Amino acid sequence: MKKGLIRNLPLAMLMAGVLMGCQGQTGAEESVGVVQGDSNEALDLDKKVSLTLWGAGEDAELLAELVESFKQEYAKEADFEITIVDQGEADCKEALFGDIEGGADVFAFADDQLRAMVAAGALSPVENADAVKKANIEAAGEAASVNGRLYAYPMTADNGYFLYYNKEYLGDADVKELDTILQIAAENEKKVTMDWSSGWYLYSFFGCTGLEVGLNDDGVSNFCNWNAVDTPVKGTDVASAMLEIAANPGFSNCVDADFIKGVQDGSVIAGISGVWDAVAIEQAWGNNYEAAKLPTYTCAGNQIQMASFAGYKMLGVNAYSKNVKWAHKLAEWITNEENQTLRFSRRGQGPSNINASSSLEVQNSPAIQAVLEQSEFASLQRIGGTYWSPVQAFGETMAAGNPQGKALQELLDTMVEAVTQSYN
Repeated sequence: MKKGLIRNLPLAMLMAGVLMGCQGQTGAEESVGVVQGDSNEALDLDKKVSLTLWGAGEDAELLAELVESFKQEYAKEADFEITIVDQGEADCKEALFGDIEGGADVFAFADDQLRAMVAAGALSPVENADAVKKANIEAAGEAASVNGRLYAYPMTADNGYFLYYNKEYLGDADVKELDTILQIAAENEKKVTMDWSSGWYLYSFFGCTGLEVGLNDDGVSNFCNWNAVDTPVKGTDVASAMLEIAANPGFSNCVDADFIKGVQDGSVIAGISGVWDAVAIEQAWGNNYEAAKLPTYTCAGNQIQMASFAGYKMLGVNAYSKNVKWAHKLAEWITNEENQTLRFSRRGQGPSNINASSSLEVQNSPAIQAVLEQSEFASLQRIGGTYWSPVQAFGETMAAGNPQGKALQELLDTMVEAVTQSYN
C-alpha cells in the first residue's frame, strides 16, 4: 500500500519493498519442525487421484474454474476427484491444526501463519523453489520461506489496507492529511470510516511513531512499548490523537460491511479498507472512485504517517497428503502467471507473479496502486495471539470517547500488560 513519489516505477520493483516497515519491525525466528511428507514420490498415472482444496468462500467460483482447467491440463495423466471446501485463509491454521493428517491436501492461508505451520511439520516444501521464487516478486518469496527454504506458493501480494475516497468530494491534495478529509466530510454531513475494533487497523496509529510491537525470540509472546512515556512520541500522545479523531463529526468507527453500506447509500465519502472492497466501491462511485496511501494524522503537534500491516496469501501443500506430488502440481497451477492474472481479473486481487503484476490492467488499478503507495509504510504482521483482544478493547474505548474518563496512561498500561503477557 503506498507511495506517490514512486508511482511510475515498475510495479514488480515497488512491491518488493513491502517487507520494509516504518520502524523495521520484524518477528523473531521460530523453530522449524521436521516435514513429514515425501514430495519425491513418482506420479501414479493409473490410479484415481483424490484431492481436497481449501479456499475462501468468495473464491469458490474462481477455484472451481481453476480446478476444471487443471483437470483438463492433466486429463491424459490421471483421473481426478478434487473437492473444494470453504475455508477462509485467516482461520486456516486453526482448522488445519485440529487434524493435520486429515486436513486438506492444498490450502490457502495468510503469510503470518507460515512459521507455525512449518514448526508443526504441516507443510511439504516446494520442490522447484528456485523457479517459483524467480516467477514471483522477491518479498512474496521471502514471506513464503523459513530459514531460506520455500514452503508455500505465493498467490497474492495485496493483503493490506489503504484509503478509498470519492472524487466528487475529495481531491488528490485533500487526502494527504486526515484532518482535511475529516473537515470536508463534516462540512458535507458525510463520514470517513475506519474499524477501530480491529487490532489490524489500530496498528496504523502506532506503526510510524517509533513505538513498537512484535514477537519475542520465543516466537509466541509479544514485546510492546505502546505505553512508553520517555519516547519522542509517547503512548498518551497517540491516544489523545485518537480521541480527537473520534470526536470529529466527520468520523465513524464501523466494520467493513457497514463501510460498504455507507458507500452505497452515499453517507460515506472515504474509508480505510483493502482490495477486497474495490469492486463494490467502484460500482457505487463509478468515475468518482479513487484510492491512495493512508494519510498523515496530527499527533503531538506533528503530522505522522499512518502505518499498516502488509501481507501475502499463499497456497500450502499438506505434508501428510496421500497424493502429495499431485497436490504440489495443483498448488503450482492455481498460482501460476495465467491464473494469478485471472484472479486479478475476476476478484481484483493483486498478483505476486512478476509478469502478472506488470500488466497494464494491474497498473491501472487504483486499489493495487494504493497498496504499492502504502507499502513504504507497512510491516509484515508478526505478532502473537495475545495482541488482538486488548488492542480491540483499547480501540473501542477510544472510538467511544473514553466514556469512563479513565487516565490514558492507565488504559495504555492495561493494554500493554495484556499484549505482552506470557503463555503458561
